[in-house]
Amino acid sequence: MKTDDLIGLLSNQVTRVDRSAVARRFAVALLLGAVGSLILMGVVFGVRHDMSTVARTAAFWAKLAYPLAIAVGAMLAVMRLGRPGARAGYSWALIALPFVAVWLASLFVLDGAAPDARLSLVLGRTWRTCPLNILLLSAPTFPAVFWAVKSLAPTQLRLAGAVAGLLASSIATIVYCLHCPEMSPAFWSVWYAIGMLMPAGIGAWLGPKLLRW
Repeated sequence: MKTDDLIGLLSNQVTRVDRSAVARRFAVALLLGAVGSLILMGVVFGVRHDMSTVARTAAFWAKLAYPLAIAVGAMLAVMRLGRPGARAGYSWALIALPFVAVWLASLFVLDGAAPDARLSLVLGRTWRTCPLNILLLSAPTFPAVFWAVKSLAPTQLRLAGAVAGLLASSIATIVYCLHCPEMSPAFWSVWYAIGMLMPAGIGAWLGPKLLRW
């Protein structure tokens, strides 16, 4: 076969790439993971009894916005890291910004509180269980997110795994907010952060195994 004939044959067999396939896969993964976490939360913990009242407060929506903003940043980062040789770029700033914002809010709250009340604002009532609860609720979202990320072509497997784990845990944290009674940024800045970073660490550990292609 001549070179021109081979080029012609290959050009005639070009198939159109569906650019929305990856977005659909992530949408399915996040939806399934969130539903799974919601069901698990309802069975194990239950929705807080005063949800109808607390949902009218700005603090509740600020608490939801915290992991939601991290999820958006992690989603953008993992989509970029899914391209061979690509870097997360500005996505790191989008991930870090919610953490910094809540830490600053925490400092503001603690500065205005009485010295003997500061520790209780940080510890709340559930500091012993909060990170573990978020880790548990990440169980349905973790495999779903990794399934979606594996459809890409990441080359920095540990980094992509860490961001995938963070995306999974941030979705789980959004669900956990429907149960968690803690309403202080001083609490969220420590224990929510630990809860979200634990699956990120697991993702970094498992990334080379689960995302290899």
